[in-house]
Amino acid sequence: MAQASLWLLRHAQPLIAPGVCYGQLDVPADPSATLQAGMRFAAAMPGGAMVRHSPLQRCEQLALSLQAPEAFLSMDARLQEMDFGRWEGQSWNDIGRAAVDAWSQDLYAHAPGDGESLATMLARVRSALVESWQHDSRLGTRDVVWVTHAGVIRCVQWLLRYGHAQPSAPDWQLPAPGFGQWQQLPWKAHAAALQALA
Repeated sequence: MAQASLWLLRHAQPLIAPGVCYGQLDVPADPSATLQAGMRFAAAMPGGAMVRHSPLQRCEQLALSLQAPEAFLSMDARLQEMDFGRWEGQSWNDIGRAAVDAWSQDLYAHAPGDGESLATMLARVRSALVESWQHDSRLGTRDVVWVTHAGVIRCVQWLLRYGHAQPSAPDWQLPAPGFGQWQQLPWKAHAAALQALA
């Protein structure tokens, strides 16, 4: 029997020009790519899984395509991408190298665009992760799906590997699934790390 897991499913390709900062900017995903991603994941998703999704429409579209029973589908604002403040909707070229460098020099505490710091984001993702572990999964005995963003997936990876440690820019080289792809993390394999975070 397969182990109960946390499934981290990234939204499909968003409908936005390349090179634009769009953390919490609420842009839709490509409908066809969303449908294809939903079909692929639905074939792998275990029955009876609890599905939590970011409220941003690119994630909600994919969550709804999974056709999970309404009782098992839940929006969770903690699963949103980082808030880039006034950078949202700007091209990275217009934001400028100096502003990005200032952020990378203090990756943990600096709030890019006066939005949200990585410290704040890690705290909210940690809160959601502990809740999913303790309650949604019933301490690792039930599958849970997060339909979310690359930044959130990297936060989960960091928390499970390094706990409460504070990352610097060179540390933040964590892989994320491509658009419409996912990562499976068996709860049992990460139980000790989850207990330390709780």
